[in-house]
Amino acid sequence: MDGDEKTCIPFSRVCLRERFLSLLIFIIAMLVLGPLFEEFVRLRILMDILWSAIFISAIYAVSQKKHHIILGVLLVLPMLGAIWSKYYVQNKTVIVIGSLCGAAFILFTIIQMLIFIYSHSEVTRDMIVGAAVVYLLMALMWTFIFTVVETLHPGSFNLPQGQDIAANRQFLYYSFVTLTTLGYGDITPVTGLARSLCILEAVIGQLYLVVQVAWLVGVHVSQSMFKKSRQDDEEGE
Repeated sequence: MDGDEKTCIPFSRVCLRERFLSLLIFIIAMLVLGPLFEEFVRLRILMDILWSAIFISAIYAVSQKKHHIILGVLLVLPMLGAIWSKYYVQNKTVIVIGSLCGAAFILFTIIQMLIFIYSHSEVTRDMIVGAAVVYLLMALMWTFIFTVVETLHPGSFNLPQGQDIAANRQFLYYSFVTLTTLGYGDITPVTGLARSLCILEAVIGQLYLVVQVAWLVGVHVSQSMFKKSRQDDEEGE
């Protein structure tokens, strides 16, 4: 009985260990499954469902403290309202407020995840998943920023004809292209502000990869050396 109590892990701790995994799954599903069903009228709503799932999963990912949950919900509700209200009315004010709240919430999520990652001295699966999710969240955050810029100043980006700004689809694609510095050129920034933001996203994305990979490698090497040192000490005894 005592042995079972020692090895028993609380369910809440198990959930917290995997809190980034569901967020990663929903983001990848939106990137892969969303476009596959976009052409089918009845399934276009899938993208909005996945956006909503991403926000809810992000709240769960930063739910260690009660005030984090409250702040997350307050930021997410306007974004969810902007996502679902477009089926009834197209309003620029709603789009701008929702997008700003969405960008602020994602930034808040990124900060909390980075605090979690850098507060650990051991490389774990949850840490690696979290590092990957942070990179993907950066692209989602800039998606909303570009949407705000184009909504407030139409013509800031040279967009393909017939694109719906409220759907965020073209800026989601453009944000990932910019973050990864692919630069296909089918969507281009026109104004000075748009160009500056694109440069900023590309620089931040590359710096994050360099710093994050270097930090994870450093922690892994330090962890391996510590384990080897302990093993040598035990053998010496």
